[in-house]
Formats: sequence, C-alpha cells, structure tokens
Amino acid sequence: MPELLPRAQSSSESVFAHMSRLALRHGAVNLGQGFPSDPPPAFLLDAARRAVGTADQYAPPIGLPLLRDAVGADLGVDGADVVVTSGATEALNVLALALYGPGDEVLMCEPVFDVYVPQARLAGAMPVTVPMRLTDEEGWALDLDAVRAAVTPRTRALLLNSPYNPTGTVFSRAELDALVALARAHDLWIISDEVYDELYFGEQPVALRDLAPERTFTVGSAGKRLEATGWRVGWIACPPGLAGNVAAIRQVGSFCAPTPFQAAVASALPVARREGFYEGLRAEYGERMRLLAGGLRRLGATVFEPRGTYFLTLRRPGWTAETLVEEGVAVIPGTAFYVSHPAPEGMFRLAFCKSRGELGRALERLERGTHVGA
Repeated sequence: MPELLPRAQSSSESVFAHMSRLALRHGAVNLGQGFPSDPPPAFLLDAARRAVGTADQYAPPIGLPLLRDAVGADLGVDGADVVVTSGATEALNVLALALYGPGDEVLMCEPVFDVYVPQARLAGAMPVTVPMRLTDEEGWALDLDAVRAAVTPRTRALLLNSPYNPTGTVFSRAELDALVALARAHDLWIISDEVYDELYFGEQPVALRDLAPERTFTVGSAGKRLEATGWRVGWIACPPGLAGNVAAIRQVGSFCAPTPFQAAVASALPVARREGFYEGLRAEYGERMRLLAGGLRRLGATVFEPRGTYFLTLRRPGWTAETLVEEGVAVIPGTAFYVSHPAPEGMFRLAFCKSRGELGRALERLERGTHVGA
C-alpha cells in the first residue's frame, strides 16, 4: 500500500477551523476565527442576485474583465495587471509557486499568519521569520535591524502584511521606505498582503505598490472588505506585464473564482467607495474594538489595541484557549502564530468583527469563568 508524502502526513487542521469546531461543541461565542457576524451589505447581495442566472459559467482564469477593471480602478492600477483568485489564500499560494522555490528563502515577520509558512515550504522554499518586538508600554513594533540582518544571498522575497494579522500593526511610511530600499538593494520581490486595507483606525495605510510598483504583488480580498468571507473572491495586483504568467499558474488550481460572485463584487466595489461603506465599517468596528478592549482590561488583561484589522491581541498569563472555550469563549492562542521563536506568555488573538451582543456575552462569560482568578 503506498503512503502519502511527508508533506501530507505532517499537515494538520488549521487552528482557526479547530477553534471554530470547539466553539460549536461548547456553544461558545466565537472570537477566534475572523468571520463577521453582520451580513454583507445590501448592495452586494442585490448584485449577486442579479448575477445568478446570468453569470454562471466559467470565467477566464485571470478573472472577469469587469472585475479586473473594477479592482484596478479602486487600487489605482491598470486592470490588465490584476489577477482574480479564489480568495486571498489562493492568491498567496499562487505567488509562492510563482516567486520562489527550492533553495530560496522568504522573509516574513513573526507572529506570522498561519498559511505563510506552509505555503513557502510547499513551494520548496525556506521560510525565515523575524520576530516583532512586544512591550507592554509600546505594543508591537517592527525590528528593521533584524529584518536587514536576516537577508542572505538566498533571500528571494519579502512577505509583508499591513494592516497586520494578528497584531493589528500598520507599518509607517518610514518603515515601508526602509523595506523597499532593502528589497531594491538585494533585488527581492515584495508580496504585500493588504486584505485589511480598508479596516484601519487612524491614518490610512500606505500601499507598497505605490512605493515599489516594479516588484510588488498586492493581495486583496473582497471577503474582508465586504463582509463576505465565504464568497472566496480575492485578487493580485501584479507588477506591469506579469499578470498573464501568474494567471497561468492559478488556472491549474481552482481554474477560476466563482463567476456570479466575481460579477457581484465588480458591481459592488465602486458602490462601496461612493456610498462611504468603508468609513461606516471602520467607525462601527472601532466602537466594538473599544468595547472589547475595555472589558478585557477590567479582567486584568494587557490589551494591545490594533491600528488596523478586526483583531486585537492581549496578554493574560494563566489563561488557556482550552479553558476559555470550555467556559464559553473561543479565542486563538498566540502559539498558533509562532514557528521559530517562543510566543509571548499568555498571548491571545481575539476577533471583534462580531455583534455587540456577542462581545457583551463573551465578556460576561469571561468575568464569571473560573479562569479569571488564575
């Protein structure tokens, strides 16, 4: 009987799927996996209803032309340089296959989003993680000197995420300028995961494609922007002239993203911009973030408020994710985001893209839980 290859034997269930499954088992409020409680906006749902029954067959692997043009107009790039993918996860995997392989190294920060490392390994490359600094006073900070020191002759790409999941960090213009200078000095590709580009609290994040268009691949997500994470529509804005090569790789995977959802997103993107949808989303999520952060501080946690995303991180030694979910609140342990360095003691990531009622119930359960005195 043949055996699976080691890469399949060593694979395991995603921590997000695992904690969501435990949340269902225990009837817990799910602050672990980052899917919103609110429905998608009405203008997106209406567009989908119009598309079903008319846009039902295969789309071009590179994406529907109307969606590529809509994304290009939204990002300020040529729609000809956009590739539509089945969500941002596929976009990142396609870029891993396109940009690096055996013998290459890929630099990324730690804590690290869970798909970055296995995708690099499946492409045959070596993921190299550089730890971010964390202090109770200053919160999370990029260690530029450590990033520079990690570059070797084998380094092929920088994989960056801003706004940053899980920390909520938004890199400054000065930090991004330094990273671009590093990439140019060593002739590195830049993969910029910007799926939370419209979820920020304060100054708008700087887009890396504006600083280094010749080497930056920008990954985006309709699911994150439009509260529809299950629709699986993402995109890659490529350096000029490279979209066709990238699309040639992604066509042998899922072939194309769901056609009616592509059509719906194409219709919805300009409406979201025109009607101020993102501004409303940021205002509401800012309120929910402050509600959750304030309650957690009253329970003795050190909370690091994010500047972007819909996640916050905290430190509370003595808590465990297993105990919390049994007592009715699912969270993601900080250890899930570390592969090369030890996670800060008592670190957790919590999602606040849930209803105010759910956040309130979660805080009530945490307050009465036996773990609080730990």
